[in-house]
Amino acid sequence: MTITAVDPADTGMQWRVEQLTCSLGAEVFGVDLGEVSRSEEQFAELSALLLRHKVLFFRDQDITRGEHVALAERFGPLEDHPVAGSDPEHPGLVRIYKDLDSPAEHYENAFHCDATWRVIPPMGSVLRCVESPPVGGDTIWVNMVEAYNKLPAAVREQIAGLRARHSIEASFGANLPIEQRHAMHERFPDAEHPVVRTHPETGEQVLFVNAFTTHFVNYHTPANVRFGADYAPGAGDLLRYLISQAAIPEYQVRWRWTPNSVAIWDNRSTQHYAVQDYWPAVRKMERAGIVGTPTF
Repeated sequence: MTITAVDPADTGMQWRVEQLTCSLGAEVFGVDLGEVSRSEEQFAELSALLLRHKVLFFRDQDITRGEHVALAERFGPLEDHPVAGSDPEHPGLVRIYKDLDSPAEHYENAFHCDATWRVIPPMGSVLRCVESPPVGGDTIWVNMVEAYNKLPAAVREQIAGLRARHSIEASFGANLPIEQRHAMHERFPDAEHPVVRTHPETGEQVLFVNAFTTHFVNYHTPANVRFGADYAPGAGDLLRYLISQAAIPEYQVRWRWTPNSVAIWDNRSTQHYAVQDYWPAVRKMERAGIVGTPTF
């Protein structure tokens, strides 16, 4: 399927948009993201495409770090990351560099929404490939609106109103010495979010649990729990079932990186998984994460 979107700010130039799967994802051709970072009209067109396709892909984007940041800042303020380091000249541009010296533990190769351990998770991200392996290192994105819509009706009814905790301590912090792990928890207490989130712009219902989610906080009620086994492992089994929905191929798109390729995604309606199959090759990415809005 091909959709053509005309740039209203340009005379004669067209963007060619190719949908990549039936669920989500589109590659956009004829775009200079450096120009988009300076054009309100082109950015409005890109924003509309993002809401429609949830993740957009671009190749051959030889943009500067300044243009990368400026493009992301059109969506909103940028946020740093407490574990991954930022470019010293561009705060908020997080460097995700993987080489032989990188620690093995990292929550890239699990299906996740970025930083749902924050009280206000990111709205989305702009990710650029600096250096890619000759093969491998793909990223998978998942449409969590579709994952919610395809749940059995009885499960949708069961999870309506449920809320869950999301933890950086139990993920990025798990391998730290106990004092550092507790300090991380003090800085970032576990966040609570609805299991089903309403997208603030589209109104879509989103299944909002992922690798950072540890447990439900309001499951243990007379309606759900008759005996202890209904709660443990009953609640845990339900949570694992919901998290597993991200692994269903019908909800996914997979992208093969090349240097100067870019992905822009909506973190409110998707999850992603960075495939770590490329060792000992090197993979270097730079990501600008955009501050989001509260969940309810």
